[in-house]
Amino acid sequence: MESGAPCPQPVHRGLHWRIWGAEATGTALLVLGAFSAVALTVGDDAAVADIVSSTSVRLLFAGLLVGAVVALIAVSPLGRLSGSHLNPAITLALGVLGRVGARDVGGYLVAQFAGALAGALAFHVLWGSIALSVGGGVTHPSVAPPVALAVEAAMTGLLVTTILFFLSRERLARWTPLAVWALIALLIWGVSRYTGTSLNPARSEGPAVAFGDLSDLWVYLIAPVAGALAVAVLWRCTRPSMHPKTAKLFHDRRYPCAFSSDLPAMAPGAPIIPIQNSARRH
Repeated sequence: MESGAPCPQPVHRGLHWRIWGAEATGTALLVLGAFSAVALTVGDDAAVADIVSSTSVRLLFAGLLVGAVVALIAVSPLGRLSGSHLNPAITLALGVLGRVGARDVGGYLVAQFAGALAGALAFHVLWGSIALSVGGGVTHPSVAPPVALAVEAAMTGLLVTTILFFLSRERLARWTPLAVWALIALLIWGVSRYTGTSLNPARSEGPAVAFGDLSDLWVYLIAPVAGALAVAVLWRCTRPSMHPKTAKLFHDRRYPCAFSSDLPAMAPGAPIIPIQNSARRH
C-alpha cells in the first residue's frame, strides 16, 4: 500500500481540535436549520401555511426539511470530517461500541452542547418574533413525564438502531444519511405533537438555555441517552461482524478520522485529499 494512503485504523488518541470544531459548527447549523424549517412551516405567518392548511401535512413537510438538514450536514465537508453525530446520544452509543475514544467522547459532547447553544442563539436573533411564536424550538411534552421519557427513549433507540444497521454493512454505510432523513421525517410527522421529537439532548439544551426555559429539559437529557445506550449495549452482544464499520454517518476516506474504523481512513493530522488526487491513487 502506498505510504500515507487511507487504511483501517484503531481509535486515535489525542486532541482533535479541528474535528471537534467541525462537529460544533455542524451542530450549530443543525439547530439553526431545523428551527428555521419549523418557523417556515408552523410559525406565525409561516410561508407554508398560505399553501397548506392541514397541520398534519405541515408537520410532515417540517420533518422532511429537518431530516434534509441532518442529511446535508452529514454529506458536507463538515460532516465528512467530524462524522456528523450532532447528537450526544449517538456519540455515547458509538463510544460504548468502541468506535469513539474516551477523549473524543468528551470533546464531542462539549462541541455538541456548545454548538447547539450557538445555533439556538442565532435562531433567536435572526427570526425574532417568529422564533417566539414556535416557543423558540424548546421541547415540552404534552403527555405525562413517564410517557414522554419512554417515547423519547424508544424513538432515539430506533434512530440509533437504524444508524448501526447501516454502518455495520459496508455496502449500506454510504446510505446512512438518507435513512436518517426518512426516519426523522416520519418521527416528526407522527410523534412531535406528543414530545417535540427531540431525539437529541443538545438539540433540546440549546433553545432551553437560549430562551430561558429549562422546565422540562431533564426529560430530553435523560431519555435519548437512555434509549441510545440501551441499544448500544444490546448491539455489543451481537457478532463482531455486525458491529459498525465506522463511526461516521458518511464515511469518506479522503477526510481525516479520529475514530476506530474498519474502512480506509486518514489519520487525524492528515490533510484532506482533493477529489482529483484521490482518483489518481486508485
